[in-house]
Parts: sequence; structure tokens; C-alpha cells
Amino acid sequence: MENLILGAFCLILFLFILTGLPLLGALAIGFCLFFGYGLHRGFSFRQVAGMAWQGVLSVKTIFLVFLLIGMLTALWRASGTIGYIIALAVQFIRPSVFLLLTFWLNCAVSFLLGTAFGTAATMGVITLSLGETLGVSGLYSGGAILAGAYFGDRMSPVSTSALLVSVLTGTDIYKNIANMARFTVVPFVVASLFYLGLGLVLPGAGKVGDMVSGLYDLYNFTPWLVLPAVSILVLSFFRVSVKKNMVVSIAIAFALSHFVQGWPVGHLLKIMVTGYQLSDPKYAGMLSGGGIVSMVRVASIVCLSASFGGMFKGTGLLDGIEALFQKLEKKVGTYLSIILAALFTGMVSCNQTLSIVLTHQLCAPFVKDREQLALDLENTAVVISPLIPWSIACATILDTTGAPHEALVFAVYLALLPLWGLVRSRVRTNH
Repeated sequence: MENLILGAFCLILFLFILTGLPLLGALAIGFCLFFGYGLHRGFSFRQVAGMAWQGVLSVKTIFLVFLLIGMLTALWRASGTIGYIIALAVQFIRPSVFLLLTFWLNCAVSFLLGTAFGTAATMGVITLSLGETLGVSGLYSGGAILAGAYFGDRMSPVSTSALLVSVLTGTDIYKNIANMARFTVVPFVVASLFYLGLGLVLPGAGKVGDMVSGLYDLYNFTPWLVLPAVSILVLSFFRVSVKKNMVVSIAIAFALSHFVQGWPVGHLLKIMVTGYQLSDPKYAGMLSGGGIVSMVRVASIVCLSASFGGMFKGTGLLDGIEALFQKLEKKVGTYLSIILAALFTGMVSCNQTLSIVLTHQLCAPFVKDREQLALDLENTAVVISPLIPWSIACATILDTTGAPHEALVFAVYLALLPLWGLVRSRVRTNH
């Protein structure tokens, strides 16, 4: 029965992905399936609803952060912070180092924004366009963008996935970031050398034209515009709570939007809710977006995914699979088991959030160190999901930028993280 329910859910997910239907629809059907399974097991309607609600409550702190992220990303656009960073960055791009800089620039923006999708819609779009101008195929630049977009999605203090992992594991997000920063040195250096070497051997032609010159007509640029981004970095260094950190950045961006860009207060309040919109089609794709409304979809996905976790735990739907992975852990080791669990959940869930929730549920029983579990989840579930072609974590980034789906082959940084973790785990075991 359990396998039939899970198989039906997987089939529904695949059908929705293949037909381009909204993932939320598949998750809603999945909710009904799992709810029905709970009733079939003899639990009352109220009991199953309580299980689902407990799952949502386990990640309740994340929803306020979603609201703040929506306001922050809208005001960064309205204030000119993102536009100014883009305008500064493109001055340093040269054909031979383009792929390396594409990776670095998307890493930087994703760390500031904390969202892979937001990075793809801003720096991802412009770096792919710049690559085409330079004669660099989107096959290569798309891979560098995909890898860079998830650099910050994995370890930014304003990342929803990093926050979700910290909430699930009951760990401090700043300690997790410190652990990830130490872990990521080798994969980051190797990936950087790969993109540098690839850029040096690829033929390139063309120049960076006046693609971003129009940004100077859209905004009043001043160095003060970097303050909202700088405040995020500085306050993160002093371990100010994520919510307070974002509130400060929001306040600074609001002031800059009003006093530097001249936006009326009333209009800014509207932008914080509905997002920043540009009428110029040339830049709308890069700079429009943000707002509380933009976070409704991801909040709904997290809500449904968390409710699944509550129902799985309460009804025992995954007990058989959990037992299988506990046996597997004894045979192949803890870290490889977590990789396989992340691969399994990523393939069947088709989205990063549910993959994180399910991998945690499957692997938490045999990883007692909560900080180690958080690091393992960040190095597996968070980065393996974007390497699965039919996952929205991959498809959305590549579709947003216009890169071919084959570009994921060149997102080497994402593959290096779990591989480096596997090497380290083998070394620890041998010693």
C-alpha cells in the first residue's frame, strides 16, 4: 500500500513536470493522497490534519523570513542596488575569463539575495546575454550560472533553504554557514580552476557592448547604493539574527529608494507587496520582481512539503524506506547513504524543498550530531536537486536565463560538493 501511494505521487509529479503544469497542483494532489492514506490507516480526520499542521509548525519561523525576503528583493531593485552591482561588475569581464567571472558574479549575487531563482533572473540573465555577445555558448555559461546561483542558495544568511535546514535540524544558521564556508574551499577552488581553464580553451569573439549602459538612464547611481548589500554582509559577520539583518537592509534600501531614486513612500509600500516593475522590456527581465507576492509560491511549496513530513511521520508511511536506508547506512556508510537518499528524494519530489524535508526525515535517525547533519544536508539535498533535469530547481534556473538544459553538465561546483564530502568521510573512516 505504501509503495503504491508513493508510486502514484511520483507519477503525478512526473506528469505535471512533463506537461508544464504548476508543481503546486501536484503537491496539492499529493496532500490528498497522503491525507487519504492516514484515514485508511484508521486515523481520524482531525488526527491526520493535526499531523499535517505539526509538520507546518516545525518550520513556522521561516514564513516571516519569506515576507522579509520579498520586501528586501523588491526594494533592492527599486533602490538601484542590484542595477549598480551589475553595472560595476560587467566592467571587469573579458572573454578569456568570462566563465570564471560568470561563476563568481552569480555566486556573489546569490549570496546577497539568498535565492537561486532571484539570481537567475538578475545576474544570470545578464551574464548569459554577455556570453552570447562574446561568442560563448550558453551550454557553458548556463552551467556556470546554475552552479553560482546555488552557491548562495546553499550558504547565504538570507537563503530560505539554509534557514529551512537550520530549522529542521535545530541548529544555528551562522554556525552552519561557518561550517559550510570551511567545507566549500576545495570545491570552490577546483570549480574556479575548471571554469578558468575552460574559458581559456574556448574560442571567443565580440565585445561587451552598451548592454548595461541603459541602467544609468534608469537609476541615479551613487556608491551609497551598495549599503543594503554591505549591511547584510557586515551584520552577518557579527551574527545579527537573520530577521533583524534583513529589517536593517530593508530600511536602508527604502531610504535610498525614496531619497536617491525619488520614489514616493506610498508607491514604495506598494512595491514591497507587489514587487518592482520596469516598463522597459530590455531590462524588465533582469530587474523586475521581488515583493511579498513573489514569495507566496515558495511559501506554499514549503507549507505543503512540511505538511507531508508531518503526515509521513505520524502515519508511518516512510517507515519501510527509513528502515531500508538504516540498513544501507550500515553497509555503505553514513555519508553515501545520505547522498543516495538525497538523490532518491530529489528525483521523486522534483523540488528542492521537499527533497530537503524528506532527506532529513530519512537520515536523521542515524546522524546524531545535529550540526553535522545540517552540513550533510547542505552538501547533498540542497545541491543534488539542481542537478536533476526534471527538478524545478534545475529547470527554472536554465529556463529563466535561456540556457539549454544540457548546461547542467557544466555545473561542476554542485557535483563537487557531495563528492568532496564523500572523500572526507572516507578519510575519516580510514583513520
